Amino acid sequence: MIALPTAMPPDAQPEILLVRTGTFNGLRVLSWAGDIIYASRGYKLLRAQVPPNQASMAGLRWSAVASFRSTWWRQITSVHNLSARLVRDGFHALAVLPSGGLVAAVPGAIVTLSPGETEFRVTRAITRGTRPLHITCIPNGTILWGEYFDNAARDEVHVYASSDGGATWNVAYTFPKRAIRHIHNIVYDRWQDCIWILTGDYGDECRILRASCDLRELEPVMRGNQQARAVALVPAEDGVYFSSDTPFEINHVYHMDRRGQLSDMAVLGSSSIYGCRVGRSMFFSTMVEPSPMNKDRHVGIYGSGNGATWNSLLAWQKDRWPMKLFQYGNAIFPDGDNRTEYLAVTSIAVESEDLVMSLYSVRP
Repeated sequence: MIALPTAMPPDAQPEILLVRTGTFNGLRVLSWAGDIIYASRGYKLLRAQVPPNQASMAGLRWSAVASFRSTWWRQITSVHNLSARLVRDGFHALAVLPSGGLVAAVPGAIVTLSPGETEFRVTRAITRGTRPLHITCIPNGTILWGEYFDNAARDEVHVYASSDGGATWNVAYTFPKRAIRHIHNIVYDRWQDCIWILTGDYGDECRILRASCDLRELEPVMRGNQQARAVALVPAEDGVYFSSDTPFEINHVYHMDRRGQLSDMAVLGSSSIYGCRVGRSMFFSTMVEPSPMNKDRHVGIYGSGNGATWNSLLAWQKDRWPMKLFQYGNAIFPDGDNRTEYLAVTSIAVESEDLVMSLYSVRP
C-alpha cells in the first residue's frame, strides 16, 4: 500500500486543501490538454480523460497513444525505476499541438508524432546536452525549446522553433557567447500574448526575459542575481509567479505584476523547478538538492488559492539512493493547459512513492 505523504507543517491551516483521489504506479506526468492528461511509462505514452467531481480515480481509464523506439539497452533500463533514474530514461517533456500532433523530448532527441501515427520519429538530434527541460507550443502552432547543456566554455545558446508541427527545426534566436550558460524554460503567457524565457546559472547569466512570440523583441525584466535563477514560472491575469532555483541562497516564490513590480510571496525550503496552476490556484514544488542553504531532506509542494497566502501542503522524504547517480528527490508537475480541478504530480526518488503519479482534488 502506498503511504500518503505527510502534511507539513502539521499545525498549518492552509487556504486550500489537496485531497488525493488516485495513485498510479510507474507513470510520469507530462502535459495537460484540457481535461486530458498525458503521462509516460518508459517510452510508452498514455493518456486519460479526467472526469469532474470524482471522489476516487481508481477506475480512471488509460489508453495507449504511441511509443518511441529507443536503443535496445534503454528498452531494458527503462523497465526498472532505479536503472531508469540512473540513465535518465523515458519522456521528459511533451507539447500537445493544436493539430493534435505531439512533440516530445527523450534522451538525445526531439521526437514528433503526427495525428494518426503510433510511433514517434526523431526530427532533431540533440548534440549538446541530452534534452531540453521543456517544450512550449504557442496558440499559432509555433513550437519552441531552448538548449540546456553544461556549456562550460559558455558558447552561444540557441532557441529552436518549428512552424510545421515539429517536422523541421530552425534557430529562432541565439544568445551570444558568454551571455548565458543555458536555457531553463520558455513559457507562453496568454494574458500578454508573449513568452517568458528563463536562463541561468551564475551572475548576469541568470535572467528572466519577456519576448514577443516571434522573438523579434526581447527584453530582460530581472537579471544578475540568484533570485533571477528560475525554471518554473506561472502566468496569471495579475502578472507572473515564479520560484527561484538556487543552491546558494534561500529560495522564494515571487510575484511580478504587469508593471514590473516585484513582491516576495513565500520562503521555500529548497530549490524549485516545477510550477503549475489549477483554476485560480497555483503550486510550486521543491526538490532535495543539498547545499549549505538547502538542508531540507523533504520534497515539498507549496500552494496558494489567491496568490497572496502560501502554505506548505505536502512533503515526501528523500529515499536512500545517492542523488548524484539516481537523481534528486522531486515532485514533477505537467505542462500544458489544465481545465480540471485536479493537481497532477509524479513524485520521484522519495520513500515509498518513487515514480508514483497522484491526482489531487484542489479544494478551498
